This record gives sequence, C-alpha cells and structure tokens, in this order.
Amino acid sequence: MPDIVPADAIRTAFSTAMSAMYREEVPLYGDLIEIVRDANAEALGQQADLKAALSGAGELERLDVERHGAIRVGTAEELALLRRIFAVMGMHPVEYYDLSVAGVPVHSAAFRPIDPAALLANPFRVFTSLLRLDLIEDEDLRAQAAAILASRQIVSQRGIALLEQAEREGGLTPQDAESFVREVLDIFRWHGDARVSHETYRRLNAAHRLIADVVSFAGPHINHLTPRTLDIDAAHRAMAARGIDAKAVIEGPPTRKVPILLRQTSFKALEEPIRFTDQQGEAKGTHTARFGEIEQRGAALTPKGRALYDACLDEARADSGSQGADYVARLTSAFSRFPDDLDSLRQQGLAFFRYRVADSSTPIDPATSLERCIEEGRVLAEPVLYEDFLPVSAAGIFQSNLGGAEQASFAAHSSRQAFEAALGQKVLDPFALYAAIEQASIAAVETALGTSFAARGEA
Repeated sequence: MPDIVPADAIRTAFSTAMSAMYREEVPLYGDLIEIVRDANAEALGQQADLKAALSGAGELERLDVERHGAIRVGTAEELALLRRIFAVMGMHPVEYYDLSVAGVPVHSAAFRPIDPAALLANPFRVFTSLLRLDLIEDEDLRAQAAAILASRQIVSQRGIALLEQAEREGGLTPQDAESFVREVLDIFRWHGDARVSHETYRRLNAAHRLIADVVSFAGPHINHLTPRTLDIDAAHRAMAARGIDAKAVIEGPPTRKVPILLRQTSFKALEEPIRFTDQQGEAKGTHTARFGEIEQRGAALTPKGRALYDACLDEARADSGSQGADYVARLTSAFSRFPDDLDSLRQQGLAFFRYRVADSSTPIDPATSLERCIEEGRVLAEPVLYEDFLPVSAAGIFQSNLGGAEQASFAAHSSRQAFEAALGQKVLDPFALYAAIEQASIAAVETALGTSFAARGEA
C-alpha cells in the first residue's frame, strides 16, 4: 500500500505555494505580510492574556500560516470541478452568500476545513464565487459570455488525471501530491493575455467590471490573498504609513475589547497591463481586479448573536451605508448595545465557546454547574474563532476594488438552490459546525471531571 499524503499536508503545501506565487505576482502582498507580522508581534508582546489564550487554544501555531484567498468562476462545471479539487485538500463548502443584493452579480461559498484538528493544522479558506450570467440584461452579451466561458478549460489534463486518481485511491502519494499542487496552482495564476477582443471586454465591463474579470481570461486568477492580524487597526495605520492606498473604512464591526466575527481592510486594486486578442505588437490595455487584504477574526456568534449583530449593522448603515465621514461614529454608536465582555457574551448566549479543564485536582460535587466550574477556575471558557465570512463586508471589499462608486442593483432573488445544484452538494451550515465544536468541548470537560452537565439541562 503506497504512502498517502494527508489532506492537511496537501492543503498546507498548496497554500504555501499560493502565497509564494501571489507575492511574486503582487509585490505589495509582501508588504502586507510584513505589516501583519509586525502588528501581531506587537499585540502578543503587549497582551499577555491574548498570547496565553491563543496558546491554550492551540491557535498560536496557525497564526503565521493563516490565509484566505478568493476566486470567481464562470460556470457550474468549473464550480463543481473546484469542489472536487478542494475536497482532496480537506476543504468543504460552508455557507451560501448572495452578493447580488449588494450589487455584485455572484453567489458564493467558502471552501475550508471543518474539523477542529484540521483547522489548527491549517485553516486555509478560499471564498469561491460563481458568476450569475442570468443577471446580464443584454441577451446577446449574456449568450456571448456563456459561449466564451464554455470554450475554456481551467484545469490541465494532468491535473484532472491526478484528481481522478485521488478520488479513486483515497489520496495521493508524495510525488503525485506535489504534482497535484503544481497543476492546481495554475488555475489561480494571473494571465496577462485576455481571451476576448477589446470591444467585447468593453461591453462586458460596461455590464459590470466583475463580469469582465470572470469572462475575459483563461482562468479564475486569484484576486486577493489575506493574512490574519491580531490588530487590524494597527495594521490599517501601518498601511497608510507605508503609502499604501488602503480603504478608508475597515469593513465589519467596530473596534472592540472582545473581537467578534470578521473585520477586513484592503488596498485598492491594481491597474495591470493586459493584451486583447485584437491588439498587436506592444499595444496593451489595462484591467483592474487584484488587490491586497488583511483580516482580523473574532468570536463566532450564535444565531441570537448574529441577529443582534445584523440589527446593529443595519442601524449603522441605515442612511448612507458605509459612506460618509461619520460612519465610524455611527457604527460605534449602533454597536454600543452589543455586550463587549466574555462573560456577557457567554451568559446571554450570543457567542459560541470552547470549554477546557484548567483544574481537575479535586473531586467535583455532582451538582456543580458548568457556570460554577468556570467561576471557580476549574474550567476555562474561550470563544470559538469565526472561520467564515460576512456578505456585507465581502460586497464592500468587492465594490471598493471595482471603482468604489459602482453600486449596480440587480432585480434578483437569492438562488441558493441553483448554486447548490451547480456545486453538486448542499453547503454546510456554519452555525451547526460551531455548535458541534462547543458541544464536543463540553463533553470532553464532562469526561475529564466525571460529571454530566447535559443531564441537568445545562449543555
């Protein structure tokens, strides 16, 4: 029986190769890595409790390797193919995101690890969007775009053969895994030669810049790669200090003592030279798509917590969205009713928590509650890290890198069923995944302490 490379190892090899490739293609990404490294070192140096919490949860080791990427595909066949490729890396589609309501003609899912051990090994995620051709109003242009997409093959024959081998044999040998990573990486590589004429590109671009980005090239080049920082406010300031043209506003919740969900910032998309099919010699056009992003992740919220988050965000954005010089003040004011301490988040059922035993040296009274164990220091309660994305934030990042002012509106409704049909499976429910992590940690505490909180209706 040949040695089979674990999915976690293939995922790590791929994310490492992706990072090296993107750093070569977009040198400013290297600047972001340096900014994040410095911000994280400062945060860990100044906040001993943060360092201890990350270390205790096993998350310190994953911090430096953590990335998420984003790509956009054009057809159902491409989406289904990527689902199979990501499965070889131990990545599964989580959540459905409809971005059309925010003026972006795509719907999406995040491919990521779902097992806690796999997340600790490498939490690499790829936010994968499928173009909604049905939102192109011009029927002739829609048909032309569909024909262009149907004529391309985003994965080499060698890559497909290795994929089928992995599916057939339950994995890949070290040599084949290395070849697989190399072949799959080409899907995400930048192509400076467009597959369309300048006039076709102009028409696609007029319909929506993102449509031109998806349709005009040989493959779904990665459009950003995002490292994780522990202090996005410091990283945002550092971007400005280096002269990087960053977004004016950080997407997501405001600055808090206890971070929740996801905050993101980015530098504006690059204008890059490309050659259209009807251009000769040195003549070139330009295309704007690829940018750099930094994120800060916080606690995963329960459905109750997410409902409160959405209500606060809606209040802050009620008048003029995230525009206006007073947006940060509006955001801070709206979120003043969202508890900002761990005890309140836990006791009010607003966030998911992971529990672990801190002291099992003395016998426990069978009637002792989980809350009492926490109060006595027997059990530690640490927020479960949010591993997913926010549709409003994603749309805000997309829009800011498609010219900022573009806010097309589409007369469309959510099409989760169509997305899942294209995907070839249902997307996973993130709330169920977080709840499972919480419940598993409670069960482990019960075993270690020789008690049963669930029997008393606490779990």
